[in-house]
Amino acid sequence: MSAQDVRTMRQAVLGFLSSLDTERRAAATAAFGSPERRQWSYLPGPRPGLMVAEMTSAQQERALALLDAGCGVNGARMARGVIELERIRRRLATGLDEIDGDRYWFRVFGDPGGAGPWTWRVNGHHLAVHITVVGDSIAVTPSFLGAEPAMVLSGPQRGMRLLAEEEDLGRALLADLTPYQRSVAITGEVAPDDVLTRSDPVAGLDGIPRGLAYADMSKPSKDLLERLVRRYFDRAPGWYGETCWREAQDAGLDEVTFAWMGSDQRGQGHYYCVAGPTFLLEYDNTQDDANHIHSVWRDLRHDWGEDLLARHYAEHH
Repeated sequence: MSAQDVRTMRQAVLGFLSSLDTERRAAATAAFGSPERRQWSYLPGPRPGLMVAEMTSAQQERALALLDAGCGVNGARMARGVIELERIRRRLATGLDEIDGDRYWFRVFGDPGGAGPWTWRVNGHHLAVHITVVGDSIAVTPSFLGAEPAMVLSGPQRGMRLLAEEEDLGRALLADLTPYQRSVAITGEVAPDDVLTRSDPVAGLDGIPRGLAYADMSKPSKDLLERLVRRYFDRAPGWYGETCWREAQDAGLDEVTFAWMGSDQRGQGHYYCVAGPTFLLEYDNTQDDANHIHSVWRDLRHDWGEDLLARHYAEHH
């Protein structure tokens, strides 16, 4: 990431904070060393931070502009889509045009105007964006996006599928496998009720099903798996996603595995994961007649910027 890119995001965060009065700013900020920085959830309920519904319209615009500065074009579109989908969900459930979709909390850890590391995040139902800045480098994971409903079944947005590619590419890959390859890839007849890593602060591969290795796939299947991985990496700015892809290649794509659990029929519970030496992707769709997606991208090296922080502290302490 160029120094200019970092400056642009820094200025966006500082602009947001400068728009807040004392009370709102206190709610929106915390020390970088706070344990809360690595505590997160994608379930409904209140969070620490400043809720979008408690901001003025001008402050809301500045807050949501952080998504554009830190998530790239596609990542920002999808994050905004989660917020909009939450409003649709509430409207379908109650028949009222409630602004429950504004129940998302922004929080800045550390001082974006200083020389030390800092993080900004937005967290709420089905959305978790964490951007950690260390010098001129960033980390963008854990990254969680959910969709409830996965497909809007009625109303003006009928047919909307926010995470369509995450589902369709996984299904296409499974369908492309030979019977023997499927027997290796499908590791369970029943899907777990959620992503296996939940909101663990540290993600690893213990307990993650292995499934079928990239090395054992045909060229068309490999292409589908690559498209699926890059779809998740596309939640970040383009240059960052490309960096993650190069790291995955350097670590060895042959070591990447694809596992599926549950049914291969639409409307029935299913789960998949893609695991490699550098990353873990999980997708689960089991609730509400399999119309409720949870998906997460964990970086086994860069979550929370841990590797960047280790290097920073080694150089400065």
